[in-house]
Amino acid sequence: PAEGIERFTVGAPPIISLAALEVGVDLMLEASIDALRAKSVRMGEIFERLVTQKLGAGTFALVSPSDPAMRGSQLCYAHPDGWPINRALIDRGVIGDFRMPNILRFGFTPLYVGFAELWDAVATIEAILADRAWDRPEYHARTTVT
Repeated sequence: PAEGIERFTVGAPPIISLAALEVGVDLMLEASIDALRAKSVRMGEIFERLVTQKLGAGTFALVSPSDPAMRGSQLCYAHPDGWPINRALIDRGVIGDFRMPNILRFGFTPLYVGFAELWDAVATIEAILADRAWDRPEYHARTTVT
């Protein structure tokens, strides 16, 4: 076995963890797919509106289809400094995704993400842009994953 805590990263999962997982899965099964999709669409609409209102229409270019029926539970925006902005967001607890060459991808998980978190995420983006926190050298360094 591995030394230290790494010893627990292999083998069969502990029974206590599986029991907790089963309860979580049971709760998820109670939500209808229609209700989840409706919340997902609403979250996308709100996030898109907030990005436009708070950051300006030209700051981030929406590259996802504007029609919610044509997209999943996420929005993608192009920005020339997408990579360092995404890295700065991660450091502030907003976990998005990055796609080459300049796409910031924000996913909405309606089971456990609330509407207030959309406002918080956009406020964090706004702060990072305002104080140019994204322009720190460590955010420009490329890593293998975001």
